[in-house]
Amino acid sequence: MQGDNNLKSYLNLHLIVFIWGFTAVLGELITIREASLVWYRMLLATGFLLVYLLLTKKKLALPPKAVMKLVFVGFLIAIHWIFFFKAINISNVSITLAMFSVGAFFASVLEPLFYKRKMLWYEVLFGLVIIAGLFIIMQVEIKYLGGILAALFSVFVGVLFTLFNGKLIQEHDSTIITLYEFFAGFLFVSVYLLFDGKFTPAFFQVSTNDWLLILLLSSVCTAYAFTASVNVMKRLSPYTVMLTTNLEPVYGIILAYFIIGESEKMSVSFYIGSAIILLTVILNGIIKNKMKAKE
Repeated sequence: MQGDNNLKSYLNLHLIVFIWGFTAVLGELITIREASLVWYRMLLATGFLLVYLLLTKKKLALPPKAVMKLVFVGFLIAIHWIFFFKAINISNVSITLAMFSVGAFFASVLEPLFYKRKMLWYEVLFGLVIIAGLFIIMQVEIKYLGGILAALFSVFVGVLFTLFNGKLIQEHDSTIITLYEFFAGFLFVSVYLLFDGKFTPAFFQVSTNDWLLILLLSSVCTAYAFTASVNVMKRLSPYTVMLTTNLEPVYGIILAYFIIGESEKMSVSFYIGSAIILLTVILNGIIKNKMKAKE
Protein backbone atom coordinates (compact mmCIF):
# COMPACT_ATOMS: atom_id res chain seq x y z
CA MET A 1 0.00 0.00 0.00
CA GLN A 2 2.84 2.35 0.90
CA GLY A 3 4.57 1.53 -2.40
CA ASP A 4 1.38 2.31 -4.36
CA ASN A 5 1.08 5.68 -2.63
CA ASN A 6 4.71 6.50 -3.43
CA LEU A 7 4.20 5.51 -7.07
CA LYS A 8 1.08 7.69 -7.26
CA SER A 9 3.01 10.61 -5.76
CA TYR A 10 5.86 10.09 -8.23
CA LEU A 11 3.51 10.01 -11.25
CA ASN A 12 1.71 13.07 -9.92
CA LEU A 13 5.06 14.81 -9.61
CA HIS A 14 5.77 14.14 -13.30
CA LEU A 15 2.42 15.72 -14.24
CA ILE A 16 3.33 18.76 -12.14
CA VAL A 17 6.75 19.02 -13.81
CA PHE A 18 5.07 18.85 -17.23
CA ILE A 19 2.81 21.73 -16.19
CA TRP A 20 5.85 23.69 -15.00
CA GLY A 21 7.43 23.17 -18.41
CA PHE A 22 4.33 24.74 -19.95
CA THR A 23 4.68 27.66 -17.49
CA ALA A 24 7.86 28.79 -19.26
CA VAL A 25 6.04 28.82 -22.59
CA LEU A 26 3.27 30.95 -21.08
CA GLY A 27 5.93 33.34 -19.75
CA GLU A 28 7.17 33.82 -23.30
CA LEU A 29 3.67 34.26 -24.78
CA ILE A 30 2.40 36.77 -22.18
CA THR A 31 3.44 40.33 -23.01
CA ILE A 32 3.49 41.47 -19.35
CA ARG A 33 7.01 41.10 -18.01
CA GLU A 34 8.83 39.88 -14.89
CA ALA A 35 7.72 41.48 -11.57
CA SER A 36 4.44 42.72 -13.06
CA LEU A 37 3.58 39.24 -14.29
CA VAL A 38 4.52 37.73 -10.91
CA TRP A 39 2.22 40.29 -9.22
CA TYR A 40 -0.79 39.19 -11.31
CA ARG A 41 0.18 35.53 -10.95
CA MET A 42 0.42 35.58 -7.15
CA LEU A 43 -2.67 37.76 -6.71
CA LEU A 44 -4.93 35.51 -8.80
CA ALA A 45 -3.41 32.28 -7.44
CA THR A 46 -4.05 33.53 -3.89
CA GLY A 47 -7.66 34.24 -4.87
CA PHE A 48 -8.15 30.74 -6.34
CA LEU A 49 -6.70 29.09 -3.24
CA LEU A 50 -8.75 31.24 -0.87
CA VAL A 51 -12.00 30.33 -2.65
CA TYR A 52 -11.06 26.63 -2.50
CA LEU A 53 -10.23 26.78 1.22
CA LEU A 54 -13.45 28.64 2.03
CA LEU A 55 -15.52 26.09 0.09
CA THR A 56 -13.81 23.20 1.86
CA LYS A 57 -14.18 25.03 5.20
CA LYS A 58 -10.60 24.52 6.28
CA LYS A 59 -9.25 26.53 9.18
CA LEU A 60 -6.89 29.22 7.91
CA ALA A 61 -5.31 30.27 11.21
CA LEU A 62 -1.71 29.23 11.88
CA PRO A 63 0.65 29.91 14.80
CA PRO A 64 2.56 33.22 14.49
CA LYS A 65 5.91 31.40 14.35
CA ALA A 66 4.73 29.33 11.37
CA VAL A 67 3.35 32.42 9.64
CA MET A 68 6.73 34.14 9.89
CA LYS A 69 8.42 31.16 8.23
CA LEU A 70 5.81 31.12 5.46
CA VAL A 71 6.24 34.86 4.87
CA PHE A 72 9.96 34.29 4.33
CA VAL A 73 9.32 31.41 1.93
CA GLY A 74 6.78 33.57 0.09
CA PHE A 75 9.51 36.16 -0.42
CA LEU A 76 11.80 33.45 -1.85
CA ILE A 77 9.08 32.25 -4.23
CA ALA A 78 8.49 35.78 -5.52
CA ILE A 79 12.22 36.30 -6.13
CA HIS A 80 12.45 32.89 -7.81
CA TRP A 81 9.64 33.70 -10.27
CA ILE A 82 10.82 37.23 -11.01
CA PHE A 83 14.26 35.99 -12.06
CA PHE A 84 12.70 33.03 -13.88
CA PHE A 85 10.66 35.29 -16.15
CA LYS A 86 13.55 37.74 -16.41
CA ALA A 87 15.77 34.94 -17.73
CA ILE A 88 13.16 34.01 -20.34
CA ASN A 89 12.81 37.63 -21.44
CA ILE A 90 16.55 38.25 -21.93
CA SER A 91 17.34 34.84 -23.41
CA ASN A 92 14.67 32.27 -24.34
CA VAL A 93 12.69 29.32 -22.97
CA SER A 94 15.31 26.73 -23.93
CA ILE A 95 18.24 28.49 -22.23
CA THR A 96 16.24 29.22 -19.07
CA LEU A 97 14.86 25.73 -18.63
CA ALA A 98 18.18 24.07 -19.39
CA MET A 99 19.75 25.98 -16.50
CA PHE A 100 17.21 24.42 -14.13
CA SER A 101 19.11 21.15 -14.42
CA VAL A 102 21.71 22.60 -12.05
CA GLY A 103 19.07 22.52 -9.30
CA ALA A 104 19.79 18.85 -8.59
CA PHE A 105 23.42 19.65 -7.80
CA PHE A 106 22.40 22.54 -5.52
CA ALA A 107 19.93 20.22 -3.75
CA SER A 108 22.53 17.47 -3.29
CA VAL A 109 24.74 19.93 -1.40
CA LEU A 110 22.08 21.85 0.55
CA GLU A 111 19.62 19.10 1.55
CA PRO A 112 22.05 17.29 3.90
CA LEU A 113 22.67 20.61 5.67
CA PHE A 114 18.94 21.26 6.08
CA TYR A 115 18.06 17.76 7.27
CA LYS A 116 21.31 17.11 9.17
CA ARG A 117 22.17 13.89 7.38
CA LYS A 118 25.25 12.64 5.62
CA MET A 119 25.78 13.68 2.03
CA LEU A 120 25.19 10.65 -0.21
CA TRP A 121 27.86 10.11 -2.82
CA TYR A 122 25.42 9.12 -5.56
CA GLU A 123 23.32 12.28 -5.06
CA VAL A 124 26.37 14.43 -5.70
CA LEU A 125 27.34 12.20 -8.63
CA PHE A 126 23.87 12.47 -10.17
CA GLY A 127 23.97 16.23 -9.71
CA LEU A 128 27.25 16.39 -11.61
CA VAL A 129 25.88 14.12 -14.35
CA ILE A 130 22.90 16.48 -14.66
CA ILE A 131 25.29 19.40 -15.15
CA ALA A 132 27.10 17.40 -17.84
CA GLY A 133 23.76 16.82 -19.56
CA LEU A 134 23.08 20.52 -19.28
CA PHE A 135 26.24 21.50 -21.14
CA ILE A 136 25.55 18.92 -23.81
CA ILE A 137 22.04 20.31 -24.33
CA MET A 138 23.11 23.91 -24.68
CA GLN A 139 26.23 25.08 -26.49
CA VAL A 140 26.05 28.39 -24.75
CA GLU A 141 26.76 31.66 -26.56
CA ILE A 142 28.10 34.66 -24.65
CA LYS A 143 25.05 36.74 -25.65
CA TYR A 144 22.93 34.56 -23.34
CA LEU A 145 25.14 35.14 -20.28
CA GLY A 146 22.64 37.49 -18.61
CA GLY A 147 19.82 35.01 -19.03
CA ILE A 148 22.00 32.16 -17.77
CA LEU A 149 22.96 34.04 -14.59
CA ALA A 150 19.35 35.10 -13.93
CA ALA A 151 18.17 31.50 -14.40
CA LEU A 152 20.88 30.09 -12.13
CA PHE A 153 19.97 32.53 -9.36
CA SER A 154 16.30 31.61 -9.82
CA VAL A 155 17.21 27.92 -9.52
CA PHE A 156 19.24 28.46 -6.34
CA VAL A 157 16.39 30.35 -4.67
CA GLY A 158 13.97 27.67 -5.90
CA VAL A 159 16.02 24.95 -4.18
CA LEU A 160 15.96 26.97 -0.93
CA PHE A 161 12.18 27.32 -0.80
CA THR A 162 11.77 23.66 -1.78
CA LEU A 163 13.88 22.66 1.21
CA PHE A 164 11.98 24.95 3.58
CA ASN A 165 8.65 23.59 2.33
CA GLY A 166 9.93 20.06 2.82
CA LYS A 167 9.98 20.81 6.56
CA LEU A 168 6.82 22.92 6.74
CA ILE A 169 4.65 20.33 4.97
CA GLN A 170 5.24 17.91 7.85
CA GLU A 171 3.41 20.30 10.17
CA HIS A 172 0.71 22.04 8.11
CA ASP A 173 -1.79 21.52 5.26
CA SER A 174 -0.19 22.07 1.84
CA THR A 175 -2.99 24.30 0.52
CA ILE A 176 -2.90 26.59 3.56
CA ILE A 177 0.90 26.77 3.37
CA THR A 178 0.70 27.79 -0.28
CA LEU A 179 -1.99 30.41 0.43
CA TYR A 180 0.18 32.16 3.03
CA GLU A 181 3.28 31.96 0.83
CA PHE A 182 1.55 33.35 -2.27
CA PHE A 183 -0.09 36.19 -0.35
CA ALA A 184 3.21 37.10 1.30
CA GLY A 185 4.95 37.00 -2.09
CA PHE A 186 2.20 39.19 -3.57
CA LEU A 187 2.75 41.78 -0.81
CA PHE A 188 6.53 41.81 -1.37
CA VAL A 189 6.12 42.31 -5.12
CA SER A 190 3.49 45.02 -4.49
CA VAL A 191 5.93 46.98 -2.31
CA TYR A 192 8.65 46.62 -4.95
CA LEU A 193 6.36 47.80 -7.78
CA LEU A 194 5.07 50.68 -5.64
CA PHE A 195 8.57 52.03 -4.98
CA ASP A 196 9.50 51.44 -8.61
CA GLY A 197 6.53 53.56 -9.74
CA LYS A 198 4.97 50.77 -11.81
CA PHE A 199 1.39 51.20 -10.59
CA THR A 200 0.26 53.47 -13.43
CA PRO A 201 -2.98 53.26 -15.46
CA ALA A 202 -1.01 51.42 -18.16
CA PHE A 203 -0.11 48.70 -15.62
CA PHE A 204 -3.77 47.65 -15.36
CA GLN A 205 -4.44 47.76 -19.12
CA VAL A 206 -4.17 44.06 -19.91
CA SER A 207 -5.19 42.60 -23.27
CA THR A 208 -7.84 39.87 -23.48
CA ASN A 209 -5.25 37.38 -24.71
CA ASP A 210 -2.95 38.15 -21.78
CA TRP A 211 -5.83 37.82 -19.32
CA LEU A 212 -6.67 34.35 -20.62
CA LEU A 213 -3.04 33.23 -20.45
CA ILE A 214 -2.55 34.75 -16.97
CA LEU A 215 -5.69 32.98 -15.71
CA LEU A 216 -4.31 29.69 -17.02
CA LEU A 217 -0.92 30.47 -15.49
CA SER A 218 -2.32 31.39 -12.07
CA SER A 219 -4.87 28.57 -11.79
CA VAL A 220 -3.54 25.34 -13.34
CA CYS A 221 0.18 26.20 -13.49
CA THR A 222 0.36 27.90 -10.09
CA ALA A 223 -2.48 27.30 -7.61
CA TYR A 224 -2.86 23.62 -8.55
CA ALA A 225 0.71 22.69 -9.51
CA PHE A 226 2.41 24.42 -6.60
CA THR A 227 0.01 23.08 -3.96
CA ALA A 228 0.26 19.58 -5.42
CA SER A 229 4.08 19.78 -5.44
CA VAL A 230 4.16 20.78 -1.77
CA ASN A 231 1.78 17.91 -0.97
CA VAL A 232 3.97 15.44 -2.86
CA MET A 233 6.81 16.26 -0.44
CA LYS A 234 4.94 14.30 2.24
CA ARG A 235 6.03 11.11 0.48
CA LEU A 236 9.06 12.08 -1.61
CA SER A 237 12.30 13.70 -0.45
CA PRO A 238 13.12 17.27 -1.55
CA TYR A 239 16.12 15.88 -3.44
CA THR A 240 13.94 13.46 -5.44
CA VAL A 241 11.50 16.29 -6.15
CA MET A 242 14.32 18.55 -7.26
CA LEU A 243 15.94 15.88 -9.42
CA THR A 244 12.66 15.01 -11.11
CA THR A 245 12.10 18.67 -11.94
CA ASN A 246 15.10 18.34 -14.22
CA LEU A 247 12.63 16.90 -16.72
CA GLU A 248 11.13 20.39 -16.88
CA PRO A 249 13.61 21.45 -19.60
CA VAL A 250 12.74 18.33 -21.61
CA TYR A 251 8.98 18.93 -21.42
CA GLY A 252 9.25 22.71 -21.71
CA ILE A 253 11.57 22.83 -24.72
CA ILE A 254 9.44 20.27 -26.59
CA LEU A 255 6.32 22.33 -25.86
CA ALA A 256 8.12 25.55 -26.84
CA TYR A 257 9.13 24.06 -30.17
CA PHE A 258 5.56 23.11 -31.08
CA ILE A 259 3.87 26.22 -29.63
CA ILE A 260 6.40 29.02 -30.21
CA GLY A 261 8.06 27.64 -33.32
CA GLU A 262 11.43 27.69 -35.05
CA SER A 263 13.08 30.02 -32.53
CA GLU A 264 13.02 27.12 -30.07
CA LYS A 265 14.19 24.46 -32.51
CA MET A 266 16.25 21.75 -30.85
CA SER A 267 19.62 20.39 -31.90
CA VAL A 268 20.90 16.81 -31.71
CA SER A 269 22.78 17.80 -28.55
CA PHE A 270 19.44 18.51 -26.88
CA TYR A 271 18.27 14.93 -27.37
CA ILE A 272 21.56 13.57 -26.03
CA GLY A 273 21.52 15.83 -22.99
CA SER A 274 17.83 15.27 -22.23
CA ALA A 275 18.35 11.50 -22.48
CA ILE A 276 21.14 11.78 -19.88
CA ILE A 277 18.84 13.78 -17.60
CA LEU A 278 15.96 11.30 -18.03
CA LEU A 279 18.16 8.26 -17.34
CA THR A 280 19.62 9.97 -14.25
CA VAL A 281 16.13 10.63 -12.88
CA ILE A 282 15.12 7.00 -13.48
CA LEU A 283 18.34 5.68 -11.93
CA ASN A 284 17.83 7.85 -8.85
CA GLY A 285 14.36 6.38 -8.38
CA ILE A 286 15.66 2.81 -8.77
CA ILE A 287 18.48 3.28 -6.24
CA LYS A 288 16.24 4.98 -3.67
CA ASN A 289 13.61 2.21 -3.97
CA LYS A 290 16.27 -0.48 -3.46
CA MET A 291 17.65 1.32 -0.43
CA LYS A 292 14.17 1.64 1.10
CA ALA A 293 13.53 -2.07 0.46
CA LYS A 294 16.65 -2.95 2.48
CA GLU A 295 15.55 -0.81 5.44
